[in-house]
This record gives sequence, C-alpha cells and structure tokens, in this order.
Amino acid sequence: MSSHEQAVASLISQLAFSFDGAVLGAALAYAAFRTIFRFKATSNALLKIRCAPYIRVADLRSLLEEDRSDFADEPIVVIRGAVEARSSADGRSLKGLKNNALVSQESGDKAVIIERTQTYIYHEWRGLFGWTSDLRAIIGRSWNKKESTSMRTVPFILIDGGQWPLSDFVIVNMDGSKHPLPLTTVYHQLHPINASPYTFLQALFGHEYPVGLLDEEKILPLGKEISAVGICLLNNGMPEIKACKDLPFFLTEMTKDQMLLDLAFKSKILFWSGIVLGSLSIGILGYAFVSNLNKWKERRQRRIQESTSAASDDSTSQIDLEEETGEVPDGELCVICLMRRRRSAFIPCGHLVCCQHCAISVERELVPKCPVCRMAIRSSVRIYAS
Repeated sequence: MSSHEQAVASLISQLAFSFDGAVLGAALAYAAFRTIFRFKATSNALLKIRCAPYIRVADLRSLLEEDRSDFADEPIVVIRGAVEARSSADGRSLKGLKNNALVSQESGDKAVIIERTQTYIYHEWRGLFGWTSDLRAIIGRSWNKKESTSMRTVPFILIDGGQWPLSDFVIVNMDGSKHPLPLTTVYHQLHPINASPYTFLQALFGHEYPVGLLDEEKILPLGKEISAVGICLLNNGMPEIKACKDLPFFLTEMTKDQMLLDLAFKSKILFWSGIVLGSLSIGILGYAFVSNLNKWKERRQRRIQESTSAASDDSTSQIDLEEETGEVPDGELCVICLMRRRRSAFIPCGHLVCCQHCAISVERELVPKCPVCRMAIRSSVRIYAS
C-alpha cells in the first residue's frame, strides 16, 4: 500500500472513530437496519415459494381454470419445463418447430436470449506523475463506464420436453423483469488492444488506459431445463407467467427444493448478521453517548471552576488594591511580586511571605513548594490583622 493509500485509509479510520466511535456506530446501525429489511424480504419470499405449487406445464392450465378459494388474485406457481421459441407454438401446424430462434455467432447454438458483453481491462501502473490515481481508484473507478452489454431476445415458452408438441405450453413474459437469467457461457476470450501515442501520454501521467478487451457471449439455448417462479394467469386463454418483484428468482436452473434451501440459508445468515450488527451498533453508540456525556460534564464543571476562580481572583485583587492604597513597608512586601502586602501563610511550613494572589498561583503549580524553604505545601491560609 502506497503512502497516499495509507493517508486515505487513515482519514477514513479517523472519520469512523470520531466522536468516540459515534460515526462507526451509526454506520453499523444503518447496516443492521438494511440487513433486517433484507431478512424480512427473504423470509417473505421463502414463505411464498414454499406455499407455491410445483407443477408441470401440462397440469398448469387445469390448475388455473379451477375455482380455488385458497388462491390469491395473482397466484404464484413454480413451473419446470424446457425452453422453446414461441414461434413453434404459434405456427407448429404450418412450419417447422424452430422458425424464429436466434443463432449464436460463436457456437452456432440456437437460443432465445443472446447476451454479448465487452469489458475493457485497464492497466494499473501509476506512471511518473500518477499519484492522484490512488484517490481515483478508490472514488472514481466506478464512474468510468468500462463495460458494454447488448442483449437480443425473442418471445419464448416453456414446454414439457419429452411430450412436445403434444403437450401444452406456458408463455414467458419478460416485461419488467430485472432478475438474473440462467444463461450459459459459450464464448469467453481476451483480445489485446494496440497501443497508440495517446496511450503513452496516459501512462506517463498515471491515467488508466485499456490493455485488453474481454469478449463474452452467453445464451439461453433451446431445450434447456429451467424453473419459472412468478405470477401465472390466463391471457386470452393462454397460460402466461411473469416475474414477481417480491421474489429473488424468476428464471433459474434450480428446482423448488434447491430454491427453498438457498433462501433458508440466506435468511439465517441475514438474521444472525442483523443481530450481530445491531448489538455492535448499540454497544458502540452507548459507549459513545456515555463518553461524550462525561466529556460534556467535565467541560461544564471546568467552565464553572474557571468562572469561580476568575471571580475569586477579581475579588482578591479588589481587596488587595483597597488594602494597599497606602505605602507598604519593605519587610511586609510579597517576596514574589514585590508589590502587595504579605497576607497568606503556607501550610504546613507556616511562612507568611506572599500576598494572596501569588499564594494562589503557587498552589496551582504542578508541584507547589514554599518560595522560602522549598517545602511541599498543601494549601495556604489568609491572615487577617486585627
């Protein structure tokens, strides 16, 4: 780690532990609340998937046409089937089964979804003048767009693979779905990028410059067995399934049992993480509150003592000025200031050699000693002449 990275890390740690850890406690409390909300969402999704029927495509139509009082307005089901282009269902009595499927450029496989991703790989050398790249690597790296993704899709359905085209099908509605897709990687290659004169300047001043292009192609091929989890309804007499925003899955390779195990494990992790983060945040915030409260009390008490001492000094100076308006014999002058009359005797030595103002100053020293005999003193007492 370079010196600049160490400085940034030190600044972040000082900010986190400022106010006796109050900032760190607040951050942990925020993380605990986020974890609790995620645990609640995961638990609700687990309950919905557990209660959802797990059926074949052939049995879906009869299930939807039944008058079931235990179904909600939008029933959630889990369907297991094979991927097929929708054109094979629309025109299966006229033409072949794979009319409008997409074809992968690299593998030649027929698919209904093709995703092409190009990611630029950047060099991390800081160059001769690249000390500012440390901060850019921490703060601004995510601002630069280094990845481009293109996706092509065609309408597709799920079928019972062994019985098609004699079995029924369900239409997959991808509108509004942002869930991850069960894609298969068919092409993955890193291409070098030729350097240019501008690349030399970028390297000289420590700016990032691309050195390679990672090209990937993923597809959802025909015939792949997947599970669809979502809201299923009849649309113009055709069964159709669409994504549910409250569920973390829509199209997945996992079966219902595997999804339940995955969600149960995640819910346990989130539950205990929320408890640990919440306990740490409560402890740190409690310590920070008590510590800052004690500091506030100490500052308040110190201000009170300073104001009292200032008032005492003012009154003492006023008394001394009133008493010393006349001439003071040399034998009665304070041995420290040589201006005011001797009024205070030190304890335990008993020497009467200082005025009250200088005696108080001697008492406030780290190791107070009598200015005459150098004996350690505990306090002083004012002497009044009768």
